[in-house]
Amino acid sequence: MKLLVVGPRGKMGRLITAIAADREDITVVGGVAPADRDYIGKDIGEVAMIGRVLGAPVVSDIEELIDDCDVIIDFATVEQAMITLEAAKKHKKALICGTTGFSQEQREAFEEAGKTIPVMLAANTSRLVNVMYKLIEDATKLAGDVDVEILDMHDSTKLDSPSGTAKEIGELVAKTRGESLHDVDRYGRQGRCPREHGEIAFHSIRGGDISSSHTTYFVGLGERLEITHHSQSFKCFAAGVVDCAVYLSKQPVGSYTVQDCFGL
Repeated sequence: MKLLVVGPRGKMGRLITAIAADREDITVVGGVAPADRDYIGKDIGEVAMIGRVLGAPVVSDIEELIDDCDVIIDFATVEQAMITLEAAKKHKKALICGTTGFSQEQREAFEEAGKTIPVMLAANTSRLVNVMYKLIEDATKLAGDVDVEILDMHDSTKLDSPSGTAKEIGELVAKTRGESLHDVDRYGRQGRCPREHGEIAFHSIRGGDISSSHTTYFVGLGERLEITHHSQSFKCFAAGVVDCAVYLSKQPVGSYTVQDCFGL
């Protein structure tokens, strides 16, 4: 499989490049970065600081390399993701996007792309996070009429709040209950604001170098259940998305999920 990495200097892009470069079934054909970066034209191995060159350049225009790849992984910005999506559709390339913070309209554009290319919008590519999703789905079915609150923790540079993973948890709980998240969501509390029955509330903590933590609280009378995932580093996400890229390279046109890749 030939892989193109968008954002190879970012914290996820560096890990994705390193993990993909160590796999015998993957060839990294290059990277894409903003035109104002001083590493444009350099080898992606050097840019991603993996300790060796890979014989593949970093370019500013995805059109320069897109025909050389089978799958694109994009963990850059929302704005870049929409450019990458259009290029992937134009050249009929499989695309995995791990960027978060999309509007509903932008998310729908990815769903629409599934009619012409294999595409995966993946807020969280950790295998154990996706096991957590399954546990949350089962808990929602079995817990009965309880209050649900979702807490996410990330480093101080995290741009969006709540996280994409937290939103996926909320959507999963709402869907399992036969509801639309839009009708029951609530974001933080301030002042006099009693809890409304049935709402799904989100809370976010940002600070330091916290990599990622998510807790879903199922709160009943006199008891509560907490389902939590902690990541010690971003390696779990990078390894998962590389697995997803290999999976997606073998799939026909369609929209796929990380759960599809892991068989959950």
